[in-house]
Amino acid sequence: MNKLIYLDNAATTKIYPEVAETIHKESVEDFFNPSALYKPSVALSVKIKNARESIKSALKAPDGELYFLSGGSEADNTALFCTRKPKGSKIIVGEGEHDAIINSANQLAMQGFDVRFAPINKDGSINVEEFEKLLDDSVSLVSIMHVSNETGAVNDIAKLVRLTRKHCPKAVFHSDGVQAFGKIKVNLRALDADLYTISAHKIHGPKGIGALFVKKGVSIKPLIYGGGQEKGFRSGTENAPAIIGFAQAVKTCLDNFDADYSKKMIFREQLMTKLVESIDGIEIVSPKENFAPNILTVAFKDVRGEVLLHDIEDYGILVGIGSACSSHHESRFKGLLGLDESHKDGIIRFSTSYENDVNDVDYIVSTIKNSLEKLTAYKRI
Repeated sequence: MNKLIYLDNAATTKIYPEVAETIHKESVEDFFNPSALYKPSVALSVKIKNARESIKSALKAPDGELYFLSGGSEADNTALFCTRKPKGSKIIVGEGEHDAIINSANQLAMQGFDVRFAPINKDGSINVEEFEKLLDDSVSLVSIMHVSNETGAVNDIAKLVRLTRKHCPKAVFHSDGVQAFGKIKVNLRALDADLYTISAHKIHGPKGIGALFVKKGVSIKPLIYGGGQEKGFRSGTENAPAIIGFAQAVKTCLDNFDADYSKKMIFREQLMTKLVESIDGIEIVSPKENFAPNILTVAFKDVRGEVLLHDIEDYGILVGIGSACSSHHESRFKGLLGLDESHKDGIIRFSTSYENDVNDVDYIVSTIKNSLEKLTAYKRI
């Protein structure tokens, strides 16, 4: 097996070693139920409180609550299903949203809500003009992702919020920030969104833990009922080791943000340049501006992305073909990008982390080029 080059960090990230150590330590030593009344439990509840406050501070959050949930999908479901909205009112979501949003919106449509999908541009960003046309007094909820998990396009959430406030001031605005937080600078006070989703495992934290920020004054009810944890918003015994690990991952990520951002930008630029120089017929799907530094999505000609993925995997290179391999979402999203027939099946998403080395770019490109030549030859036989 060749050296492993992991380029699917938009799917999940390798946990920071210090975070893994913290989670193990907390699991073994602080195994108590945070809701119990004895001193070790009270001390653990203080650790959870401190973790919450540190993440809120990292988000530059306005007045409001940060609720810990099981991950980004639960946070997105909670945002869509649990905001208070009149029956039959209009709900707007982006065409290119994560399946947690799309499928929740489809369920709401079945319940009688007027769900509209805001069109995206070919680079995966929201078409702002078309978005504004959907806004009127009947809109109760808007959900637009901050960064596209498919292309890395960064949406101007602050502008979209301003347009929403202008045309439908009573509407609640949610943004899925799972691919934004830790990758680009996030300032919730500046964005002014009412609800914002984040997830730990996208920033080298543990799986199974995420959070939903709810701005003060937003009317939202729980999705899960029970013992009243998280101030009654999310019942179930708190996953204290994961919560504390989440906060540590946030701190490590942001402490190294500038250096890691620069490293990922250099890797992205080198990879894009050398792919275009070395391989004929390639199309860059990701935007040329307003993009996250860690995602580069390209479309290769006359090849299936899944076949290419498996071929280069044999040489130690792991890439993605989007958020949901071989799923309805994949085929739906490909149709939104406006690619021609020769390119629409050849989408590959490269997503990097601080661990990726720019010195590997030549090997990555040459391996892909050789693989394409081999696969094209097989196709001609």
